[in-house]
Amino acid sequence: MELVAEWGPLVLAMLATGIVAGLMAGLLGVGGGIVIVPVLDVALGTQGVDPAIRMHIAVATSLATIILTSVSSTRVHHQRGFVDFKLARNWGGYILAGSVLGAWLASQLHSNVLALIFGAVAVLLGLRMLLLGGRNPEPVEEAPRGAGIRLIPLGIGGLSSMMGIGGGTFSVPVLSLLGHSIHRAVGTSALFGLLISVPGAIAFVATGWGDPRLPPGSLGFVNLLGLACIAPATILSAPYGARLAHRLSARQLNLAFGIFLLVVSGRMLLRAL
Repeated sequence: MELVAEWGPLVLAMLATGIVAGLMAGLLGVGGGIVIVPVLDVALGTQGVDPAIRMHIAVATSLATIILTSVSSTRVHHQRGFVDFKLARNWGGYILAGSVLGAWLASQLHSNVLALIFGAVAVLLGLRMLLLGGRNPEPVEEAPRGAGIRLIPLGIGGLSSMMGIGGGTFSVPVLSLLGHSIHRAVGTSALFGLLISVPGAIAFVATGWGDPRLPPGSLGFVNLLGLACIAPATILSAPYGARLAHRLSARQLNLAFGIFLLVVSGRMLLRAL
């Protein structure tokens, strides 16, 4: 009974977090990490986990759940023809490399620095999406090429891995600015989430392996209890979010994503200051 009283609220919080994260993953093409990471950080704090590694555990566990969320969400978007596999092939290697690099950098930088960078970028992208409204350019016929353009997927992978998110926060507005329709940007970013979360989660398992401060049930920095609670909820709810996305107009999706980014950036900036 004591174990239930101690861990019961934590399990319920993780299940609720997974449902909300899954809906957001399907609706906006994000991996849900923007919900998972802060909730897990607080939940782990209530269990007395060392503050020095709480964010590492939250980010790593978030990336592990995003693996499954991205598969579920991408499948639904692909059925409707809104996943750009050609772009994924051109950018995939750079996203993978950025994800590994970002996971390593996350262990070197202070979390407040990461929050400040993320918040500043999210403010700019959110304002751009709100100003864009429903006026999307025509989708590009071919993925941009060249040395400079490679920094975009590298940055998407790196920043997303550092923050434990699936990449949609950055890739949806970026793809929209490059000429993709909002629905195609959301669908493609769901696939990007898989390319980010797999190497990112593996890197966090490796860097956290054997740390004596880890709570029970951890595989490196990935907490298996959190994964077991959050992942099923995200898988079940992500398809509903994806279906809802295809019922909304481009303007409605742009406005929703812009507001979402501003809320996220506000929380990050307050945390950093």
